[in-house]
Amino acid sequence: MAKKYASARDLKFLLHQVHQAEELTRLDYFAHLAPADLDMMLDAAFQIADTYYFPYFADMDRQEPEVKDGTVHVHPKVPDVMRATAEGGWINPNVPLAEGGMQLPEMLVTAGNFIFQAANNAVMGFPSLTAGAARLILSFGSEAQKRTYMDRMYAGEWQGTMALTEPQAGSSLSDIVTSAEPVAEGVYKIKGQKIFISAGDNQFMDNVVHLLLARIKGAPAGTKGISLFIVPKKRVENGQLVPNDVQIAGIYHKMGQKASPACHLMLGEGDDCHGYLVGEANRGLAYMFQMMNDARILVGITAAAIASAAYQASLEYAKERPQGRRLSEKDPLKPPTLIINHPDVKRMLLLQKAVVEGSLSLLLECAKLADLAHAGPAEQRQDYGLLLDLLVPVAKTYPSEAGIQAVSAGMQCLGGYGYCKDFPLEQLYRDIRITAIYEGTTGIQSLDLLGRKITQQQGRGAWLLAQAVAATAQQATTYPALKTYAAQLQSELQRLQKTTQHLLGLAQAGDPERFLADANLYMELFSLVAVAWQWLKQGVAAQQALLTGPAATDVDFYEGKMLALRYFFHYELPKTQGLATRLTDPEAITLPLATEVLDIG
Repeated sequence: MAKKYASARDLKFLLHQVHQAEELTRLDYFAHLAPADLDMMLDAAFQIADTYYFPYFADMDRQEPEVKDGTVHVHPKVPDVMRATAEGGWINPNVPLAEGGMQLPEMLVTAGNFIFQAANNAVMGFPSLTAGAARLILSFGSEAQKRTYMDRMYAGEWQGTMALTEPQAGSSLSDIVTSAEPVAEGVYKIKGQKIFISAGDNQFMDNVVHLLLARIKGAPAGTKGISLFIVPKKRVENGQLVPNDVQIAGIYHKMGQKASPACHLMLGEGDDCHGYLVGEANRGLAYMFQMMNDARILVGITAAAIASAAYQASLEYAKERPQGRRLSEKDPLKPPTLIINHPDVKRMLLLQKAVVEGSLSLLLECAKLADLAHAGPAEQRQDYGLLLDLLVPVAKTYPSEAGIQAVSAGMQCLGGYGYCKDFPLEQLYRDIRITAIYEGTTGIQSLDLLGRKITQQQGRGAWLLAQAVAATAQQATTYPALKTYAAQLQSELQRLQKTTQHLLGLAQAGDPERFLADANLYMELFSLVAVAWQWLKQGVAAQQALLTGPAATDVDFYEGKMLALRYFFHYELPKTQGLATRLTDPEAITLPLATEVLDIG
């Protein structure tokens, strides 16, 4: 089962034929790359994933981390993963050449992360969090901090983490109480607790470097008084590593993603935990948003990748498992047919394909926007950044929420076997559930989209998206097979705009609770239109390819794209009607509700 976890053919189709990744190599910043280098890097990523990630996917789930003598013990193959990923350049792939990286486009980094996550999503937390933490130091740290930490982190010798959450605060970062008291220039005594710190410790790394938010004593209340610190498990003194009073209070035994421990950290219990201020005091949250935004995109990649692995497994099973007969077959003596011939199984497989490939296309769209915002024409960079900001919460949320449904459908394809550990679906179902919670729950992402991103810079990001969608629809009208879908997308865009204006009217009337009460439903409506846009882009690329007279196997691939497009437009996109009806309904169900009526005990 599940001999394949991701489709290299689809990934290259999306990169080259839909999103024209090779265009990036014509930008000055990426001029050191040739178009052929992109596929070479992808092939290398698959080799690493095949060798170091995928073979240990199930075993890492079953051999859970545990705390022994104050240290978290993880699966023995974790250091091999870190070393192979580092040697392949995948811990610092997007770091500038001058800083020791490969200066790769975010599009390629996204594709590589998708491959690794699809092969073994949980263990990827070790290198990916290290990469994010090191990138924060590169962006905002001092030269001394860069010299101390970055090379070791890029080599996979030291682990990195993001330490935000506290027991009393959860996602409300304005309520964190971990304190920092100055003892020397740039050095502070840290006291407090952090919880749910992914990949927060392991017995193999020489050091674990926590990028941690804390409040300097006397700082302003709320988010304006938060600073960013480097808090290593072991600090460097006179060239030696010494313990830094960072203790492991325990680990959380999770439903899924068990290879990466979620740690509870106790800081400064012995009054000897040193933290090193990164950048300026009280600007920590602004700095951390770089890693948080990167992490939100990475969570979307994780969800799409897990859904991909589930789709490949359930597709393989459906092509091998005989059961029942076609609905039109009345002769009980005829042999059973493969379950892939049953219409409902086809529907579930198409749901998975539509979610996986639509999500991945949206994620690559975001990655290209990031590349263009950084290295594109100077006069357009701000617009690229605005559109990216608008799409980040969608790119995190749609793959997560729709991915959960997709993996559930994959499990349904296997029936009772899908619920058993003999097949990977039960693990993938457990693994993907956290993606709707990681790095801000769906509710938080939805508030961000409707409450902030839609109105950012007088709604210019939303206007830019509308222009991009309209351009794709216009291009699609030149192909007879796509005209109906182009018109449908334009109609759905208008529905979304009308709903948005209605909700903004509530905000302008001074009713913020009513405005944001159903933000989750708005996210779903917005996401369906955004992913339909991505499917129409794929349809254009498929039609262009079909006109060239491709080989028979390629014809099947492109026809498969068209089938998934039709499925999305006929099965998923119509859901916008009910969502828009609810979002414009004058009846407020949740706001006046007395909480007591929910208590039915």
